[in-house]
Amino acid sequence: MPAIGETAPVNRIVLVRRGGSTVEARERADDGPGVRVARLPAADLPGFVAERERSPVRWVWDDTTRWYPALLAAGVRIGRCWDLRLSHAVLRRSPFADQALLADDQTPGWDALQPVTTADPALFPLADPADRLDPAAEHARQQAALAASPARARLELLLAAESSGALVAAEMTSAGLPWRVDVHHRLLRELLGPRPAPGRRPAVLARLLTDVQAAFAAPGLNPDSPGGLLRALQAAGLPVDDTRSWTLEQLEHPGIPALLEYKKLSRLLQANGWSWLDTWVSGGRFRSTFLPGGVVTGRWAANGGGALSVPVQVRPAVVADDGWRFVVADVAQLEPRVLAGMSGVAAMAEAARSSDLYQGMVAGGAVATRAEAKVGMLGAMYGGTRGQSGRMMPRLTRRYPRAIGLVEEAARAGERGEVVHTLLGRGSPPPTGAWADRPVGLGEHPDGVGSDGVGSDGVGSDGVGSDGVGSDGAGSREDRARHRRAWGRFTRNFVVQGTGAEWALCWLAGLRNRLWHLGGAGTLDQRPHLVFFLHDEVLVHTPAHLADAVVEEVRSAAAEAGRLLFGGFPIDFPLDVAVVGSWADVD
Repeated sequence: MPAIGETAPVNRIVLVRRGGSTVEARERADDGPGVRVARLPAADLPGFVAERERSPVRWVWDDTTRWYPALLAAGVRIGRCWDLRLSHAVLRRSPFADQALLADDQTPGWDALQPVTTADPALFPLADPADRLDPAAEHARQQAALAASPARARLELLLAAESSGALVAAEMTSAGLPWRVDVHHRLLRELLGPRPAPGRRPAVLARLLTDVQAAFAAPGLNPDSPGGLLRALQAAGLPVDDTRSWTLEQLEHPGIPALLEYKKLSRLLQANGWSWLDTWVSGGRFRSTFLPGGVVTGRWAANGGGALSVPVQVRPAVVADDGWRFVVADVAQLEPRVLAGMSGVAAMAEAARSSDLYQGMVAGGAVATRAEAKVGMLGAMYGGTRGQSGRMMPRLTRRYPRAIGLVEEAARAGERGEVVHTLLGRGSPPPTGAWADRPVGLGEHPDGVGSDGVGSDGVGSDGVGSDGVGSDGAGSREDRARHRRAWGRFTRNFVVQGTGAEWALCWLAGLRNRLWHLGGAGTLDQRPHLVFFLHDEVLVHTPAHLADAVVEEVRSAAAEAGRLLFGGFPIDFPLDVAVVGSWADVD
């Protein structure tokens, strides 16, 4: 299988653990017969890999998190891999893969295999379930499933991007996000006061607590207790059923401003306070474990430190090294652009030529205002069929029938309990629950309106309410309809969000290689390198003299990702790009 942007054949080397101190390397050329087998001590693996990287090679291993961190710790960067764990997960769910070709006694083991999220880069964890699996046999099964797939080219691109994403994730953990501890301490002092003794609140929180207790005449109130806070609010005569900040913002009471400030600063203390700093930042770097494919749509997750939700308050601590800069880039309105590319709607692609797709829709005559365009498109992609988004749907459907039809059909398929898929072939999980085990019955429709006139409020003439308990043990007809609609909203968004994740993976994969070649010589952290990724945003840490070149490579990689997914269809993915010394300097 060619890598992203690669046409020449490469050798494949399957790495297998043999006991606690030996590695077996099984090498086969893509364009030649026969397998060469070599055994070497685990301690010699970094040197072996570095030597073989001098010619085109693809490393095939059970899981990147089990092999690559130790190689990176030894100063070895690889160009290509095939991550069997991630590829197995994709193929097992894809409607374009014959599951019989993937079936084996070891299949349940591959299904259950989890990534290693420890910060210890040791090569072979003790009692690792991966040691009971045969990577060479699994690789053969995956190759057979791909060869028989009617969507082989698309799936191969997806697996190449997914595996490259695993390399990016490990490299970001290894390099770390530059983090100034002194700046973070200053921010905490300014916002919360001096660091308190263990078990005590910072001075600013203690003062706010006193103000809140006085305002609500509740001297024992602890705002960190949702139950206690709710009772205090209700005792003050406020009509609330929860303590979410959005709910509190709607209330009129003299104690609300202090309470909202307390909640904001309390979240900061818990998520990114002094304990977080002690735990997650060392050597001037914040290192978390990123998990490609950690979400069913293909989006990433992270383990430890809240890496995917760095709040604005602490971003001033993200400061580039002396003589270095950050290149920060994010794509504008990724998911609507992906929908335009998937559906091949020329009018929508024309709107996307504007840096603001929603304003482009206004210019194209689809709707009257940008606000209408945004609300309507979000409703189409997320299932908003009421209110303003619902009112926009007929106009969008007339203007972009194939685009709206694509998400509508995904929603209907989900309501029928069917699996939908992304552009490259990632399948949605099958629905679960009693409603998914029953076909739609006579007089029962996925939209929740049956022939007896029962609507979506869940109350019918038989007196069965919305508790979902029916005499058949599978819930009432109305309850099943509600579940179907909810699952339809999920599948509606799955096809777009998942394809957006595929575009982002191709962007990352291409950018990773471009940055490596741009840097000339040196180790990973001496060249321009990725340090952060979130859905549609990247941070590159680069020597200052290469910043302008990195900007060009970021844009070129985005354009290349669009061509890989959508061929010659003219859909643009414009980027907002900034070169800054601190993440906080991005407008």
